[in-house]
Amino acid sequence: MLTALSIRDVVLIEALDLEFGEGLGVLTGETGAGKSILLDALGLALGARADSGLVRSGAGQAVVGASFVPPAADGAIANLFAQNGMELEPGEPLLIRRLVKADGGSRAFVNDQPASAGFLRELAPHLVEIHGQHDDRGLLNPRGHRLLLDAFGRCDVGPVAIAHRAWRAAEDALAVARAEQDSAERDREWLEHAVTELSALAPEEGEEERLAERRATMQRGEKIATDLQGIAELLEGSDGGLARLRQAARILERVSDDHAALGEALAAIDRAITEGSEAQAQVDAAAEALAFDPAALEADEARLFELRAVARKHRVQPDDLPALLAELSGRLDRVTSGGAGIARLEKAAAEAHASYREAARTLSAMRTLAAARLDAAVAAELKPLKLDAARFRTVVEPLDENQWSAAGMDRVEFEVSTNPGAPFAPLMKIASGGELSRFILAMKVALAEEGGARTLIFDEIDRGVGGAVADAIGERLARLAQGSQLLVVTHSPQVAARGARHLLIAKRHDGIVTRTGVTPLTPEQRREEIARMLSGAEITPEARAQAERLLAA
Repeated sequence: MLTALSIRDVVLIEALDLEFGEGLGVLTGETGAGKSILLDALGLALGARADSGLVRSGAGQAVVGASFVPPAADGAIANLFAQNGMELEPGEPLLIRRLVKADGGSRAFVNDQPASAGFLRELAPHLVEIHGQHDDRGLLNPRGHRLLLDAFGRCDVGPVAIAHRAWRAAEDALAVARAEQDSAERDREWLEHAVTELSALAPEEGEEERLAERRATMQRGEKIATDLQGIAELLEGSDGGLARLRQAARILERVSDDHAALGEALAAIDRAITEGSEAQAQVDAAAEALAFDPAALEADEARLFELRAVARKHRVQPDDLPALLAELSGRLDRVTSGGAGIARLEKAAAEAHASYREAARTLSAMRTLAAARLDAAVAAELKPLKLDAARFRTVVEPLDENQWSAAGMDRVEFEVSTNPGAPFAPLMKIASGGELSRFILAMKVALAEEGGARTLIFDEIDRGVGGAVADAIGERLARLAQGSQLLVVTHSPQVAARGARHLLIAKRHDGIVTRTGVTPLTPEQRREEIARMLSGAEITPEARAQAERLLAA
């Protein structure tokens, strides 16, 4: 609900601060007094285009501030703030400020946080509905008709939304599986060849390293085999070092007793024979370890080269070949058994589709019943508003399947026929200005408190009517204002008399500058204003008496 409006330097308004409350508030004044300026100023706060022509002549900028009651912490406004990364303090009023510079630039702030005009336009429908003769929002916008009908008929869209999410999820899973299956089928021949090749190769993890080490060892053995043989001959040959040492030892054994030095020499030779024997044993061990079989070396080299060639072919490391085999085998298995998996997903998608259709049909039936009740409610409001020749209907018809959504499978639109025998058509296309405003009022009364903003503004809804029709409009506006806030710009005394608060808009001229001002009227001032509306420039006693009767009604 709008609680306050502050205007600075907008057209003819230099400075204006207004407060608003619940119920029906009326704004009156002579033609040209500037009533539209107030709506233009409020429009700025709600995201309307920043027109530099709104800046008062001689001023550098125009500023409009609007204050609204604190929004619910878990409502649509709070969600909108969260979606735009903005903070909303619980329990704090919603404050909007818009600045328009004389050069056309503009800035906006919501609760002192910078905001775009686009954000203000998103926020506006949750705060204020403005209905005028050229309005294309609110009830005239078919995009909102389904929401209004659902609210009127208490049509629960929740089960349909849940069923729609489940259906779409099942369809998405099926589409992914089919795409994978199609891709896999295209690769099936290659997969079969690759799996056969790798299975025949039977690679083992770490096999390349083992083969490479064994091959290097055998290659080293091949290179030093001759040297090892030569060492063996030098040590063990018939003319080798050990044979000569043993021969010397045998001679020393016969003469070692002849001198102590000979005994020590024998001991040294014995030690040399022992060490030489140990050296021979180590050489023999090395020769055995480095021994190679040419056929084994050739086989190891062939295996190693094959592993590396296949790895290069698949662009992996040789050690990754076992994992690749497992992966490709799994893919081939899925191709082979993919039909069964797709059949299961097709069944799940079909069941989800059927569940959605059932929930949506139930919702459609609820909407059809609600549409009939709404049509009757609007029809009851048309005759008192002198629209008794008009007819109203709520169209609920099926959409194409590709248009089904979480909101169901219906198109909902309000249509009217203004004359007997005339075809039904969208309200905005066939209603005249006066009829349009009265149709909107009839629909708002029928839809009382069902959706929409808590603040409604009607701009000259009573233009072109008078007498009983104006009285009927006033009575319905007052009824609609119960528990909410209505602001009405009016030229009708019958409507003005129904207001809980009355604001007078008037121009003042000091000989140099013309300014527009707004004055809250006291009961006496209000009687005089309604009398002026009844009689014109000269207020007569009869007009005052009639004003008293209207106010007392």
